[in-house]
Amino acid sequence: MALAVAAALPGGPPPEARPPIWFNTRMFIIRPARSDDRDPLYRICLETADSGADATALYRDPRLVGHIYAGPYLALESAFAFVLEDGEGVAGYVIGARDTHAFEQRLERGWWPALRGQYPDPSAVPAARRTPDERLALLIHHPRTTPQRLLTDYPSHLHIDLLPRAQGGGNGRRMMTRLFTALKEAGSPGVHLGVGGRNTRAIAFYRHLGFQELEAGPGGSLVFGLRL
Repeated sequence: MALAVAAALPGGPPPEARPPIWFNTRMFIIRPARSDDRDPLYRICLETADSGADATALYRDPRLVGHIYAGPYLALESAFAFVLEDGEGVAGYVIGARDTHAFEQRLERGWWPALRGQYPDPSAVPAARRTPDERLALLIHHPRTTPQRLLTDYPSHLHIDLLPRAQGGGNGRRMMTRLFTALKEAGSPGVHLGVGGRNTRAIAFYRHLGFQELEAGPGGSLVFGLRL
């Protein structure tokens, strides 16, 4: 959206003769995610998957990242899925699960089996030779589970991703607040998340929101937690 504002300088030409000054403005709304948001969520998930940068060039299958980090939340935990939208469409999302342990069990029953039929198990391929797609497919066949030591105080978890046009301006904080409210209303005492060690911008953002570093995660990642 753009607004034209006429110049108003003393002694200048009359308003009808003055050229407009254009200010770019953008209005974002946060709303609950819907089933038809699946493709935008998958796209955003891929375009932020390289420590916040676009990972499109890294994967042969563009939907693989979304199958792991976006799709199951929209399908199984829609009460804790929200999108950020402007006139161009969905520009970000925050998604989470109230009970991480129960969510992981639901994935095992109702999400991973279909994907395991679609993607071969690459565990026989030496780790050093696995492609980026194979490293993700390994998570489908052998998903990581969250240790109980985290779940006692931080039973919920979340993912948040914003496209560049939505970054800044408080959008991330607004989205996190929306999810925190939903989790608190559902009785959650705390939430955790994982972030890549190279994603310094995200780490600073989480710390600014009050998250505390809890422990090191797999592959050089960090685990943060926040009491609600």
